[in-house]
Amino acid sequence: MTVSSPPAVRVLDLYSCSGGAAWGYNAAGLEVARGVDIVHRPRYPFPFTLDDAIQCLLAHGRDYDFIHASPPCQSECSLTVGTNRSRKWGAGSDHIDLVGPTRRALDHIGVPYVIEQPIGKAKIRKDLTLCGEQFGLGVIRHRDFELGFWEAPQPAHIPHRGRVRGWRHGQYFDGPYVAVYGDGGGKGTVREWQDAMGIHWTDVRKELAEAIPPAYAQYIGEQFLVRAREPAAQQLALTP
Repeated sequence: MTVSSPPAVRVLDLYSCSGGAAWGYNAAGLEVARGVDIVHRPRYPFPFTLDDAIQCLLAHGRDYDFIHASPPCQSECSLTVGTNRSRKWGAGSDHIDLVGPTRRALDHIGVPYVIEQPIGKAKIRKDLTLCGEQFGLGVIRHRDFELGFWEAPQPAHIPHRGRVRGWRHGQYFDGPYVAVYGDGGGKGTVREWQDAMGIHWTDVRKELAEAIPPAYAQYIGEQFLVRAREPAAQQLALTP
């Protein structure tokens, strides 16, 4: 009996930024068929469409097998919660929250999905919480993930080995982790950011600061493939 290879799992990457998630899904063996962002991303390493993410999702979402979304929700991120910017006082009043509209569109389409957000008060289910230490990275960078129409196991959280390197309230702290955000406070070099995140195809600080480490998406993609192929594996076992 000839066993053919399973069909590729085609991924739609919404609010793609420079492709941190996409790189991880590709490493897991999924096909990143399209990244979508309202900002042109010339360094995105896979096919890219400049478009409104929700409109693209509603028009084409059912053409894909798996959808990743990192909708903007800056006002609820743990780095801005409680600050003047997040309270919409003065500068920064243009912060938007597209988590709710994105989830409604994803649920309408009905394709298995992931919604990613920094830890904070963003209104998503915390089905997974991932940390750089779980993957041996040089960042802590906790991220929460809501999984729609599928499930994945939560890996154990590994205790941190020390502090994030940099200045805090006038005092400098050394540590094994790099702070990949902002410009001041003793932040690392671009190369240190790239090495810590596992991202080397862009050297733009803003893109690195917005990205998730590819290792997170690789874990999620590998778990999805296991579950996506379970029915086929069970059927194969029953075939004489």
